Amino acid sequence: MEIGQKVRVRRLRDRVSQEVIKKLGAVGIVRQFKVVDGQGIGMLVQFDDKYSTWFFEDELEQYD
Repeated sequence: MEIGQKVRVRRLRDRVSQEVIKKLGAVGIVRQFKVVDGQGIGMLVQFDDKYSTWFFEDELEQYD
């Protein structure tokens, strides 16, 4: 995945807030990468409503 790419939230690994749960199935754009505590790469995804949050790579899928 690359910065600027569209992605869809396909699953959630951890317990999260209701705001994040509402994003399940939503499409957003990758804005940044973040190295996370030995568990891979995190991605900051921004949605159409300007809300943004971090996801693990395996929680996202490419959206064409």
